[in-house]
Amino acid sequence: MKTILITGANRGLGLGMVKYLTRQGRAEKIIATCRKPSEELEKIAQESNKLQIVHLDVTDLASYGDVTTKIANAVGSSGLNLLINNAGIATKFTKLNLVKAEQLLENLTVNTVAPIMLTKSMLPLLKQAAEANSSSPVGAARAAVINMSSVLGSIAQNDQGGFYPYRCSKAALNAATKSMSIDLKKEHILVASIHPGWVRTDMGGKGAPLDVVTSVESIFETIEKLGEADSGKFLQYDGAELPW
Repeated sequence: MKTILITGANRGLGLGMVKYLTRQGRAEKIIATCRKPSEELEKIAQESNKLQIVHLDVTDLASYGDVTTKIANAVGSSGLNLLINNAGIATKFTKLNLVKAEQLLENLTVNTVAPIMLTKSMLPLLKQAAEANSSSPVGAARAAVINMSSVLGSIAQNDQGGFYPYRCSKAALNAATKSMSIDLKKEHILVASIHPGWVRTDMGGKGAPLDVVTSVESIFETIEKLGEADSGKFLQYDGAELPW
């Protein structure tokens, strides 16, 4: 993976991914996007010439063109090997009688619409990487899109109800992942959804059983093993396949 783009990289899982990649030296160019970089992310960028921070508010769809131009300049002829659509939001447990339309719309915009439209915008760079690495098998070493989903987006495993905004947005993201995998098969671009586990972050809460380091290490181990047969799958961080 020469070039990697991670959205929502200022904290939590996204920041953990940046730390892992810079520590392991697993990429030649890492592009971290966020609305406002944290001090920790800025410090990493100062210490690593492989990391570049790009401002991106994923809800500002009109900015995607300019952002894509910046990223194209950053990756050059290598194109973009790996796009990780990580930026996301989650409302607290929401019962049917309490759910609000604005919650549904906000979750759908950030968790579903943004990943679809950003992938569309980055498609020329992904194709460029797929062509530049045509001797490599289908996967992250060639070109791949990873949509960070959630087990709460699994319809089959929903036995608690509630969480309407988050569940619906992640189930819709999973549907988009499947369609992307079909649409981009001829371009030799792999697409998969990954559930990172219940992780101790601002989103996951202090009571979550999984720490960021363990989740991130497992995620990248899984990503690096993915092949053409895995495109369109919904996977857990450790590679186990999840039901839709």
